[in-house]
Amino acid sequence: MIAGMAMFAFAPILVRSAGDADPFAFAAIRTMSAALVLLPFWLLRKSKADTFYDTGDKVRAAVAGMLLGFHFIFWILALQNTTIASASILVTIHPVILILIEAGLFKRVFPPLVWLGVMVAFSGSVLLGYSDAQSVTMFEHALLGDFYALIAALFFALYFLISQQLRQKSDWLNYVFRVYGATGLTCLAAAVIAGSGIPVEPAVWLAGIALALGPQIIGHGSMNYAVKFVAPTLLATLILTEPVFATVLAWLIFSEVPPVLTFPAMAIILCGVVMTWASRRYKKK
Repeated sequence: MIAGMAMFAFAPILVRSAGDADPFAFAAIRTMSAALVLLPFWLLRKSKADTFYDTGDKVRAAVAGMLLGFHFIFWILALQNTTIASASILVTIHPVILILIEAGLFKRVFPPLVWLGVMVAFSGSVLLGYSDAQSVTMFEHALLGDFYALIAALFFALYFLISQQLRQKSDWLNYVFRVYGATGLTCLAAAVIAGSGIPVEPAVWLAGIALALGPQIIGHGSMNYAVKFVAPTLLATLILTEPVFATVLAWLIFSEVPPVLTFPAMAIILCGVVMTWASRRYKKK
């Protein structure tokens, strides 16, 4: 988990180091690289892997991977249009989105503290959007980048909703390979449909492969491993440290200092997400 959190913090730094790379091609390089690294290990255990999931589970794993692919695409788009601080904090708002989905679709009833956390997180997001819209920064379309980050958070919440039961039924390798394989194919298909060319810049390939090995396999992979043994509430809370460390790294490496209002907005959002996730006990109507 410690290694995974460290990798998460470097993820936006690696994306920023790729410059203005085509987001679809860049996402395809990242996700296909992760799937190809895991492929030989999965093939060695394929006979056992087939016993974990039935046909319905395999379909759900493919859908989860597709949603994760769209999450990565929009997350890259967010980082290309707004500050690392804004993109990172808005992506971590996915627990709040998950609460809204569970309440709206599954009619689950949550305690008042959960809804107070939702409102607190929403108010912080509004403040962050206002800050990015009013500030003169190096990002001309910062508010659009914030919107991309929220879409990325939505896709991650949907991914989590579908995949949380799949991990409990399988070992780590079978789960992550099936999901990451679908993620890679989704990003590759999106790149083809978008007419993306094959990048020629070495920096793009190096950053994409580094993202696959570090933030995806070690970062996401460690969280997917731990979720079978550690409470999801603890994992969700630990993920909230990523925007803080990413913001510090962006300042040290790129001299990227976000607008002043970003910091209170980040604090408000973090408080809201912690309140929401830590209190998400529900009962069915």
